[in-house]
Amino acid sequence: MATASTLVLDGAAAPGGRKPSAPQARPKQRAVKRVLPGFHLALGYTVFYLSLIVLIPLAALILKTFEMSWAEFWEAATTPRALAAYRLSFGAALLAALFNLVFGLLLAWVLVRYTFPGKKIVDALVDLPFALPTAVAGIALAAILAGNGWIGQFFEPLGIQLAFNPTGVVIALIFVGLPFVVRTVQPVLQDAERELEEAAQCLGATRWQIFWRVILPTIIPALMTGFAMAFARGVGEFGSVIFIAGNIPMVSEIVPLVIIGRLEAFDYQGAVALASVMLLFSFIMLLAINALQGWQRSRAGGGL
Repeated sequence: MATASTLVLDGAAAPGGRKPSAPQARPKQRAVKRVLPGFHLALGYTVFYLSLIVLIPLAALILKTFEMSWAEFWEAATTPRALAAYRLSFGAALLAALFNLVFGLLLAWVLVRYTFPGKKIVDALVDLPFALPTAVAGIALAAILAGNGWIGQFFEPLGIQLAFNPTGVVIALIFVGLPFVVRTVQPVLQDAERELEEAAQCLGATRWQIFWRVILPTIIPALMTGFAMAFARGVGEFGSVIFIAGNIPMVSEIVPLVIIGRLEAFDYQGAVALASVMLLFSFIMLLAINALQGWQRSRAGGGL
């Protein structure tokens, strides 16, 4: 007696009087049409663009540095004027980044958690340092904070000068660095799970306990990323600083201004030495920012 499988293979009716259905042909898969060109062509354009804009100038700077001996490089990079500029550039950038770390978090919190008249205007003003030319920002800050300015006139009788000294440098760096912290922390606060806060509140936690043990651990990676970006921007800032710093050697002179001064004096080796130090610091900050962003992504993925 033939089995059911034999009947099916022979084309006979299957048990129950039904004929097996013929195998259906699979529809041909259409080739995906990409908007951009193919991978090899796009990669070639990318490498060419990066080489032309980024890699070649940096390689030229590094090769120029190798033309000096270590003694010449160290002497040019560690002059008293250069060391004073390092202290001001890095110290002012650190103070400004710490200030923005606190008040940037506060501003991001207000924009995310509260609704008030003019909220959209305040939110748009946060991006003003991004859109405003740095020279315009420096001139505006110098006019406002000078001894006869709108704000400076109230501090001048007290013996406090807000412009044309290191204090003015810190204020200018706070202005240009604030958006980095706000825009980094704001989306993390928006995506934070309110249910965790409500659960902690139901368990009897106070507001400070909820902030320190529930909210802060969630936003710490974003805070650190914003802090690093604001700090890196402050170290390399030039346009908004030179108008309010006073540019007094050994007092209120930043590293980029010292580099320009050496170029104008045709001291190319000295300028290259300082530029190489700043380039090394930029690479370190770039690695730190990428590590912090990776930490932030891993924390966000772990919370899903």
